[in-house]
Amino acid sequence: MRHFHPTVRKWFSDTLGVPSEPQRMGWPAIASGEHTLILAPTGTGKTLAAFLWELNTLIVEGMKEPLANGVHLLYVSPLKALNNDIQRNLEAPLAELRHRFESAGHAFPEIRIGVRTGDTSASARAKMLRKSPHILITTPESLNILLTSLRGRGMFGFTRAVIVDEIHAIAGSKRGVHLALTLERLEQLVSQSPQRIGLSATQRPLDEVARYLGGCWPAGTDGEPTFRPVTVVDCGLTKQMEISVESPVPDLGNVGGSVWPAVAPLLLKHIRDSRTTLVFVNNRAQAERIAARVNALAEQEIAQPYHGSLARERRFALEERLKEGSLKALVTTSSLELGIDIGSVDLVIQLQSPKRVSAGLQRIGRAGHTLGAASRGILVPTFRDDAMEIAAIVAAMRAGEVEPTRAVQNALDVLAQVIVAAASVDDWNADGLFSLVRRAYPYHRLTRTAFDEVLSVLSGKYPSDIAGELEPKVTWDRVSGRVSAGRAARMTAVISGGTIPDRGLYTVNLPDRTRLGELDEEFVHESRVGDVFQLGSTTWRIAAIEHDRVIVNPAPGMPARMPFWHGEYGARSLDLSHRVGELRRELAAGTDAATLQLKYACDEATIDSLLKYVGAQRAATGIVPDDRNIVVEQFRDETGSVRMVMHAAFGGRVNAPWGMALAQRVRETLGGADVQIQTTDDGIMLRMPSLGRPAPVAS
Repeated sequence: MRHFHPTVRKWFSDTLGVPSEPQRMGWPAIASGEHTLILAPTGTGKTLAAFLWELNTLIVEGMKEPLANGVHLLYVSPLKALNNDIQRNLEAPLAELRHRFESAGHAFPEIRIGVRTGDTSASARAKMLRKSPHILITTPESLNILLTSLRGRGMFGFTRAVIVDEIHAIAGSKRGVHLALTLERLEQLVSQSPQRIGLSATQRPLDEVARYLGGCWPAGTDGEPTFRPVTVVDCGLTKQMEISVESPVPDLGNVGGSVWPAVAPLLLKHIRDSRTTLVFVNNRAQAERIAARVNALAEQEIAQPYHGSLARERRFALEERLKEGSLKALVTTSSLELGIDIGSVDLVIQLQSPKRVSAGLQRIGRAGHTLGAASRGILVPTFRDDAMEIAAIVAAMRAGEVEPTRAVQNALDVLAQVIVAAASVDDWNADGLFSLVRRAYPYHRLTRTAFDEVLSVLSGKYPSDIAGELEPKVTWDRVSGRVSAGRAARMTAVISGGTIPDRGLYTVNLPDRTRLGELDEEFVHESRVGDVFQLGSTTWRIAAIEHDRVIVNPAPGMPARMPFWHGEYGARSLDLSHRVGELRRELAAGTDAATLQLKYACDEATIDSLLKYVGAQRAATGIVPDDRNIVVEQFRDETGSVRMVMHAAFGGRVNAPWGMALAQRVRETLGGADVQIQTTDDGIMLRMPSLGRPAPVAS
């Protein structure tokens, strides 16, 4: 820490002691101004590693002269709930540092911190434009909106560094593509390229994520790019984990109608045995339902649901209650998967498969959320294929092997959005706009032909007459190359920007407009005034249904419906599917149960259920489908239609496109017959009309 100001160095030593590995290894690169990617487990201080040098720089520069009115340090997180934590965790050290500097007779500079998300009030946003925060904490979507605002763009002329937290959560998605282009748009507003610092606990391969973070300089129209250098700080640390798989019943293949009556007692036992517990589930409706069942069994409030459809104030109150110990458990979705500060957690329970190895590591890693503390986690399957996937995930977690991150390449829909956004605030030359796009890693091999085709569509050259009535979003002068905004381009870019789908949610409000949360529009359409439902472990009676909100009154003690929300299906990756296939082969080969229990950290009941499951399959067909063997069967349903089922354990990301191709091939073979398709992680089913002959399996 020799390069830090002595007072900052003394504060760190007195308050935190010795730097952690991410700090010790990361600070030299960050202090040198290098783009830096830090990989370290949860709770090892990597966020402070990213912030402290930048804070030190602001303090030193601010002591010489007042900091310019603008954003000097930009922090981007994919989860807006994490941003409020970051603000609180920055304000406390700044207050302590201010006290130390002033006690030593130094004038401490004004350093303003601001949060800009979809939850930020209109008055706070307006104030931010007049008097900019020096440190801005935001989300990818809010940053895009600011860069598409004439006044918002003016905030970023002094930006010297950008921190991208939880980079693994967005790098492999179209949301990450959008952020990569947004960062390149930011580059256009500053005189010197801002330093980029990426943080993650789970990511591989590191060179792919580093290229995503740094972007590149294009070598020519369609030539090979030159990637900006990024220093990778791999601390080589692994979080110590104590993981086990516990079945709620003796046999998952024989649950006597439903497994769920056995789940709540198992959860309650572990919650009571621990000081604080996080129970992760895979959807919001399940969070509500499980919390209600556990509380009913406990005959007291012992757990509360926590998910993104609860109001921000409600979520914050629950976080504080867990921290202070007045609440023993939260039943949560992925909302708490990332680094929101909820204090010390003793135990994490994952109910059903987390679907991804990285998600399992992140979630279990929330327990023992301090340097050197072991993370205790229990995974609870509810059916046999669920147990199969969980066991495969646990083996990968223990080996530290997460799914590889692959940046989405050449997403033309996102490209169209960003072209409209860029043109809405500035006229561009098409060559310059193409050069900007190619600097983003997801577009480093975009061809000029594809780029020009997108420009053509945006300027009104539609591929069919169906879209002919749509107003062009940009004007493109092909002679001069000038690209400018069409009418309402900025409004389109702001309202329709980003890649998070509009889920059609209704807000839930008390009569005084206090916001309680959100409901799915389909649930609202099925409800009537007077109906009672549960949200956040509280029952509410519907007083009125308006065009975008539901007005409710408390209805304590009344029988209530459980709400539901529609969400996207989390398909299993091919990498995880290979592990599932490996486990199926081991089970089919008759591997000793004790060996399997040890390798996959499963209890006896789980392994016995899986051995019986695979044994029955082998007895029925003579072969067990896995990632090397496919089993095809066909039968007639009650309507006489032919069903052809391919047992293919390649995961939904493979089976979904493969199924569409198969369905088209079968349609062509049958002369255009109506063929319907359904896919899962473990198979593909085609439904065909009555053929009067065997289905065309060979073709």
